[in-house]
Amino acid sequence: MALASVPFLVKGCGWMMLFAFVPLLYMDKLASKRGVRHFWLWHYGAFLLWNAVTTFWVCNATVGGGIFACVANALQMSLVFGLYRWVKKRHGGALPHIFLAAAWIVWEKWYLVAAQISWPWLVLGNAFARTLPLAQFYEYTGTLGGSLWVWMVNLSVFGILSSVFDGRWKGFTVKVRAAMISSAAFTLFAPAIWSLCLWKARAVEPEQTLSVIAFQPNIDPYNKFSALTQKEQNAILEDQMERSLAVIPREPVLLLAPETFTYDIVTLGIPSSPTYQRFVGFLKKHPEANLIFGASSRTFLPPGDRPSQTARQMYDGRWLETHNSAILIDSTGRADIYHKSKLVVGVEMMPYPGFFRHIDELLGGVIGRDIGQDTVSLLNFKVGDKEVPIGCAICYESVYGEHCAEYVKAGAQLLTVITNDAWWGDTPGYRQHLSYSSLRAIETRRWIARSANTGISAIIDSRGRIVASTPWWEKAALPGTVGLSDDLTFFVRFGDIPGRVAFLVFLLLLVASFLPRRR
Repeated sequence: MALASVPFLVKGCGWMMLFAFVPLLYMDKLASKRGVRHFWLWHYGAFLLWNAVTTFWVCNATVGGGIFACVANALQMSLVFGLYRWVKKRHGGALPHIFLAAAWIVWEKWYLVAAQISWPWLVLGNAFARTLPLAQFYEYTGTLGGSLWVWMVNLSVFGILSSVFDGRWKGFTVKVRAAMISSAAFTLFAPAIWSLCLWKARAVEPEQTLSVIAFQPNIDPYNKFSALTQKEQNAILEDQMERSLAVIPREPVLLLAPETFTYDIVTLGIPSSPTYQRFVGFLKKHPEANLIFGASSRTFLPPGDRPSQTARQMYDGRWLETHNSAILIDSTGRADIYHKSKLVVGVEMMPYPGFFRHIDELLGGVIGRDIGQDTVSLLNFKVGDKEVPIGCAICYESVYGEHCAEYVKAGAQLLTVITNDAWWGDTPGYRQHLSYSSLRAIETRRWIARSANTGISAIIDSRGRIVASTPWWEKAALPGTVGLSDDLTFFVRFGDIPGRVAFLVFLLLLVASFLPRRR
């Protein structure tokens, strides 16, 4: 699966994913023909290699979590492929291959929407995140449209090569050969041409804009609490903000600080936070600015029944719920808050708490118990007559296309991403994470301002291009101008159509596989 790894590691190589599965499919064909036993070890090994090469960096944050992510994700891929091999034993022709494509996309859809243990990093459509001219049609299909394209091309190419190598090609008429070649060519080039046309069509300047400054305080998260007090960290950011605002016109401007910047926010008493008080005091001197910053926040609830399965009970009987939050404040003291809803499994979220909560309590409470919102909410920028509803994706949320589309459907004219990618070190992880924001920009046709604690902070236009960015692991402030829009893309309005169609096809073919075969 080396071909499948390259697009996630090397810029401009997304096209390689269009052929990455051909060797595996042909290896499976040979194994079936020769009666190779235990072939599942081969395809599981291939998927494990792909996961390890592309996402090994997770081990920098948690060795156990990284190994589990690679092993478990490869196992699920292997199960999908094994199901395809079972269907292939019951049906000939093209049906098993159609089933494989549909089953794989359904699995990706489940990861993106329903799974509590969710790791959609290697969704096939993500392979084009750094080959943007080929991903522009995502404004209609979303990322799973890219996954569908990957399977269509791989299966078309495999079909032709398979017929050539096993001698069937010679027996085909000229019309059949021409049909197969033209069909494969259309499958390969039509989405690419469509995407390139959209790439050119979307190259227009936005009519409405907003000034923004994304801050990168460059605080090592592993030493965040031991090396610096929260007061000292606040001073670093305030100094960055003061220096930046001193050199730009006094016009409406959005200031953007990274995820989990502070830990002293109590959601039912935000004004009691020293960080809140300090930043509101700063904004009183700069009423032209609104500030969005991340917070590890807490909510205390009165004694009584457990308010949620992952709430912790305090010594005084009250219940504690923790959140990963984004907060917008202005010079009046107004505070909008959003709690991250797409939480990182294990670190932030306890999956299937009815089962894991009891185990976690026996272990002393090692699994994350953050509580997220059930629905998205917007942060509202207001300076004078300037009002801009903003969607703020917190870290991992920027991997989920339909989730980010919900911000836009709710009225967001601009998307922001606040994150802290330093846990992985200088590895491909933070670059991959940045590139997925480009896909969210394409799907929604929204500009994105991104603040990352240690990099890469960036401004991304509605074509997904990174028009400005900061270096990795350097203190920086990134000023710029972002476009605003009220338009809704086809994907935002109608959601993930490829995933829904794939689910229907998967069910029909799965049922058909249980029917008796014709003699």
